Amino acid sequence: MSPQPPQQIGLPWPELNDGLTYKDVVSSSDSELTTVSDFYYTKYKSSAPLLGWIQRIQNGQIQVDGEVVKDPNTLLRSGSKLVYRRLPWKEPDTPHLLDILYQDDDLIALNKPSGLQVLPGGLFQQRTVLTQLQWCFGESHPVPVHRLGRGTSGILLCAKTKLAKTKLSAYFAEGTSLVGSGNMGQECGTVRKISKIYRALASGIVEEDKVVIKQPIGVVRYPGVAKGLYVASSEGKPSFSKVIVLERDRQRDCTLVKVEIQSGRPHQIRIHLAFIGHPLVGDPLYVAGGQPKGVDPDLVDAASTPSFAADGGYRRPNQAVPGDCGYHLHAHEVEIPNLLNTHKVLKVVAPLPPILQTSYLAEEKGLSSCKLKLS
Repeated sequence: MSPQPPQQIGLPWPELNDGLTYKDVVSSSDSELTTVSDFYYTKYKSSAPLLGWIQRIQNGQIQVDGEVVKDPNTLLRSGSKLVYRRLPWKEPDTPHLLDILYQDDDLIALNKPSGLQVLPGGLFQQRTVLTQLQWCFGESHPVPVHRLGRGTSGILLCAKTKLAKTKLSAYFAEGTSLVGSGNMGQECGTVRKISKIYRALASGIVEEDKVVIKQPIGVVRYPGVAKGLYVASSEGKPSFSKVIVLERDRQRDCTLVKVEIQSGRPHQIRIHLAFIGHPLVGDPLYVAGGQPKGVDPDLVDAASTPSFAADGGYRRPNQAVPGDCGYHLHAHEVEIPNLLNTHKVLKVVAPLPPILQTSYLAEEKGLSSCKLKLS
């Protein structure tokens, strides 16, 4: 009997999202000779430049105590209630279907496609995994307990209950805290309750069969990333990755690797492989050394421009940003204790994209070539 295809969830995205509504109450410290334009520019500086906020005010998108205000110089008083309505916009094209790999009364494991963001942020306020969970499961919907980069595919665990969310979140946080304290074993997985294994396609030939990377990861200023960009940094937080070579393709100058991570820093695998001189094939952002491509963080302010988009917000930067796709990284296996019986282990496996399969697997599955397929 052939295996049944996995169940899917997902509804097509509408042309435009619903826009956003931001509500604020003016505090006594904010109200002293503060204009409505200064208030929004100061509080939401990462959303738009001053001229952009002035445009939004003049467009009638902001209310003060229930009245539309179009004068940017309107003075605010303590206790005033402000509402800003961001107009609906078309979000970039995004996949909407997700395979269900496993589910029980406590959790659901999804196979997230590359290109789909997990939680709302930036341009993606509606086209996210969270939105699909809300649409498909209703008010008591599951919630993601960890993140995957927008360009990363594979296993995403979501909790169905508050207790499951608490336990799963603790499992994911535990490994990171162990790395931070220095209290970890020689190998990944020896002390951590949760094991995460990824497949990745790295550029160049990794000559060592196994590489352990302990490079700290920190944050630097970067255009278009309000909270800063994660990079390899000696002043950053401890991070631990174990890389095992699965196949070397010298003809195409790339290496297929398995990566197990103990900590869970943002973009950790991309940064760590780049740090050792093997950025992911197709990564538009990180280059050898674990730094961003072609940007000097010290020159960020000099490169800034007051220009803004049609809705008043900042234009998309010319440089690559963390959410840009193109690299090959897949969350392949996750092992966690069974939430009802911690003496049992739950293992979830997400099918590999063809480009991340070894030649042996490619032959077994009847693919046309035993070589890694590079698009």
